[in-house]
Parts: sequence; structure tokens; C-alpha cells
Amino acid sequence: MSGLRVIAFGAHPDDCEYRFGGAAAKFGRAGAAVKFVSMTNGDAGHQEMDGGALAKVRYAEAQTAGKRLGIAEYQVMDNHDGALLPTLELRRQTIRAIRQWNADLVLAPRPSDYHPDHRYTAMLVQDAAFLVVVPKIVPDVAPLRRNPIFLYFEDDFQDPAPFRPDVAVDIDDVWDTKVDGLDAHASQFYDWLPWLEGNADQVPSDAAARRRWLSRTRAGRISPAVRAALERRYGTERGGKTEHAEAFQLCEFGRRASVVELCGLLPE
Repeated sequence: MSGLRVIAFGAHPDDCEYRFGGAAAKFGRAGAAVKFVSMTNGDAGHQEMDGGALAKVRYAEAQTAGKRLGIAEYQVMDNHDGALLPTLELRRQTIRAIRQWNADLVLAPRPSDYHPDHRYTAMLVQDAAFLVVVPKIVPDVAPLRRNPIFLYFEDDFQDPAPFRPDVAVDIDDVWDTKVDGLDAHASQFYDWLPWLEGNADQVPSDAAARRRWLSRTRAGRISPAVRAALERRYGTERGGKTEHAEAFQLCEFGRRASVVELCGLLPE
């Protein structure tokens, strides 16, 4: 896996960590170069702070999370939270980021999502998927000679089609590392999201207890489809016992990889 170059796009600082933090940590440990890109600076994602002050907090949190996960680079684009649009300029930014990283594997959300920033991040990456190999598009950066593989993060949205787990990664051995990455985003996982979800009174004040609470409440449930993908990849014994997993769906707009190739490409 040494030499593999992976780039993941999220709409906000913490999106990549939440959907891909475990597999990203495993990629890094195996010698792959991993980059996270946040398409916005997150300057609206809090119940009290906002604007430039919040953007600075979230940038610092992202850099800390990247270090904890072993990410080679974490780029936070200076676009406003809640105002992302799939413009030509942002399409060019996305193409540049993929080309400059010389990516073999690109990850992003699916375009079906409750948050417009998530949807438009997905659209921007989809729109870049073919164009990264076209020389006359964004000619200031050399085109890739081979289209990368594009994968979608897992979600639980059903319309117009449910997520299809083409490959899953057992992240039990790096779950604590993933939680460390989430824990770096204190403004989100201890302030903003509990406030939104109506359980801010349940967040412990002690740092160690708070982290245990985060691990327990963000573990999630492995769906039957993801469980089946785990068992296909690891066998029924290991796949049936896995407690924490991340799953991915192949995007048709990139290079068409087989499930066998995906299983060989993603970390064990």
C-alpha cells in the first residue's frame, strides 16, 4: 500500500473524520499518503460562535485531528459554511486538489443528503471525476494520466436509492484512534451536535469521561448490508464479530474497479 495516494472530501471540518477516519488511519499506517479536504471553513456550525473566530477554531481542530489520525495533509478551503454552491470556480478548485495530490483514490459523500453543503460537495467531486484527465480543463495543473477510483462514504438515506456497500473495512483495531480524531473537534462533538440533538446536558465535563461518552454515542450500528459486506471480505467469523466498520460504494464516474480490486486496495 506504500505509494498509494488517497484524497477525501468533506463539506466541513470533521466530515471526513466521521465517515472515513478509521480507514484513513489504517491507510496511513500501511504507508499510503492521505489528504483530507474540507470544502467550507465551518464558520456557521455552532450555537454561539460564528464567522472568522469559529473558522479559526475549526481550522485548528482539523489540524489536530489530522495529526491524531496520521493524515499527511488537511486542507480547509475558505468557503462559507451553509453557502456552498457547485460553481465553476469550485469545480476547478476540486480538480486542482485531486490533480495536485496525484490521487489514486478519491472519496466523498453521496449526492443524496440532508445538508446542501454535503450535496454540493458530492456534486463537485462527481463533476471533477472525468475532468481530472482532460488536459484543456484547468490547464495550469497537469492532468492525471489515469482516472482515479472514486468512492462514496456510507450514509443511511434511502431516496432515490439506498447506499450500497461495495466494500467494508473493519476498524475495530483503530476505533480508539478514530475517536481521538473526533475528540479533536470539541466545538462539534461536545458543543454543537449535542445542542442540535437536544442532549447537551449529557456531555460530561471531565475530559476522560467526555471521550468515553463520545466513543459510546458515536459508535453507530452496523447495518445488515454492511455486515454482509464485512463477512464477504473477512469471512463469517471475523466479519460477524466486527463492532466498528466503515463502508464505501463505488462511484460509476471514476475508474470502474471490481469488488475484488477494491478489497485489495483498501486496508485490512
